[in-house]
Amino acid sequence: MANPGKIAFCLGSDGSQQEGNDAEAARLAVAQNLNVKLIIDDNDVTIAGHPSKYLVGTTVAKTLVGHGLQILEGNGEDIDDLYARICQAVNTAGPIAIINHRPMCPGIVGLEGSTHGHDVISVKLAIEYLESHSQQAAADHLKGIVAPKNTYTFMGSSDKWDANRNVFGDAAVAILGRMSEAERVEKVKVIDSDLEGSCGLKKIHDAYPEVFVSSGIMERGNFSAAAGFGMEAGKQGIFGTFSAFLEMCISEITMARLNNSNVLSHFSHSGIDDMADNTCHFGLNNMFADNGLSDGYDTNLYFPADPNQMRACLETIFHNPGLRFVFSTRSKVPAILDTNGKEFFGGDYKFVSGKDEVIREGTQGYIVSFGEALYRSLDAVERLKQEGIDIGLINKPTLNSIDEEMMAKIGKSPMVLVVESFNRKTGLGSRFGSQLLERGYKPNYNHLGTHIEGCGGLWEQFPHQGIDPAGIMAAVKKLMG
Repeated sequence: MANPGKIAFCLGSDGSQQEGNDAEAARLAVAQNLNVKLIIDDNDVTIAGHPSKYLVGTTVAKTLVGHGLQILEGNGEDIDDLYARICQAVNTAGPIAIINHRPMCPGIVGLEGSTHGHDVISVKLAIEYLESHSQQAAADHLKGIVAPKNTYTFMGSSDKWDANRNVFGDAAVAILGRMSEAERVEKVKVIDSDLEGSCGLKKIHDAYPEVFVSSGIMERGNFSAAAGFGMEAGKQGIFGTFSAFLEMCISEITMARLNNSNVLSHFSHSGIDDMADNTCHFGLNNMFADNGLSDGYDTNLYFPADPNQMRACLETIFHNPGLRFVFSTRSKVPAILDTNGKEFFGGDYKFVSGKDEVIREGTQGYIVSFGEALYRSLDAVERLKQEGIDIGLINKPTLNSIDEEMMAKIGKSPMVLVVESFNRKTGLGSRFGSQLLERGYKPNYNHLGTHIEGCGGLWEQFPHQGIDPAGIMAAVKKLMG
């Protein structure tokens, strides 16, 4: 619209076309006769399946025709035909969609037509492909690459690691297994947004397909569907996607709350840990889900610290009414240990919603943390104690509740440092200091969180943001003066 004399090209796919904003943009382009040319790779593959199977009856071409676009369809691997269609689009005024039908990863053995082609090609298949195409030097280069590893040993945690995003699914399956099939069908509906393998929902899909709905890349509509199912007392929708996409769902979350809907949402890939997709996929603004009024329908945000706490959390909150948001990371996390070296959240531990937990006592101040930042904070606390600095550690697994007893305890201490991987502007730390002041507590206060873009890296994101153990220790010492 800013350059009416030019042609704008937009590259997309059948997956991206499932989002509602694509439909809105198409209608606007038609209404304003914008000179936009869509080049769409219609390969019938998304992360979790094939649109022709889970969205039966819909096609990209028919959808765009309905919006008023001219369609030029053809074989995406027929270069001559593709070139001719692009030339026709360029020489025709107005919005046009060039839809190219082809398999995913054509010609790559082991990937062609497969959902695995949505991700990066594995080193094994890449080497096989290069060698079969007489590109031995490139294959040898891949063979020689050594992946960087984090060799740091975290104090206070076990050497047993697991992915909480998968543990969510295991815990849900265990709970659903105690219900009859008829009860499950009546009371539970699980709606996936093409990320079942990443959010642990595949565990439910495999175990209890009768309650599972494979849906597309339509987070807002899918959340609303889950909320609609959960509008009746005793019923609940279960929804899952990445935390980066929580911001898409804010208005739907508000409407679900106003309708007293019961939804258990799992937003995985929270924070920044192991985030190879960089800033665009960081799950930073999760606290936005806590956007209701003080007297609104129950809304609770949970970020369990390790696999044991994830299981305990689900056992406690699964059947609770209201909106429940459970967060997890892409990365694995270790089991948190107590001062005797036993699993802190193991044994007969029971999760209590709204209750903060003392992981380590301290006389010179406290770090408040949660999720995957907790084990890093624990390492910092243990190392500070070795240096003679007696700092304690508080786990806050229920992010949007105030534990008055714990606030009094830490508020009377000399210093409080909140450590998280959420956005420093919108996370727990941005409100925690005010909550202390409102209660008359004035410890030296600061909060660490994600504050700069991160391009490249996995575990390296934490030291990049200054929220690794070294950064935490430095912040504590600075706060103590």
